[in-house]
Amino acid sequence: MDIDLNKAIRQAMKTGRVELGLDTTTKAAMTGRARLIIVSDKVPPDRLEDLRHYTSLSGTPMIVYRGNSADLGRTCRKPFQISSVAVIDPGDSSIMAAAKGA
Repeated sequence: MDIDLNKAIRQAMKTGRVELGLDTTTKAAMTGRARLIIVSDKVPPDRLEDLRHYTSLSGTPMIVYRGNSADLGRTCRKPFQISSVAVIDPGDSSIMAAAKGA
């Protein structure tokens, strides 16, 4: 089953609870609150390594979004760049199915 990640992100934002931004996402990964982390492919390598470390400790899946921060911002329907998204509650979206393939 192929999941349209863009559509799933939009649905999670509409019906669930997500947190935007690298600092907020890192904190959600550190505390284990996030059920899924999505990062753009242009996140600085040192910050990406920190996120990988925290997600491995908390057992949170992480997806690297195929697009830069501006693309992720457009997907989230925000007029600014977004480096990362923490899905706290997926709501009615199928985004957790995308995490199984990550």
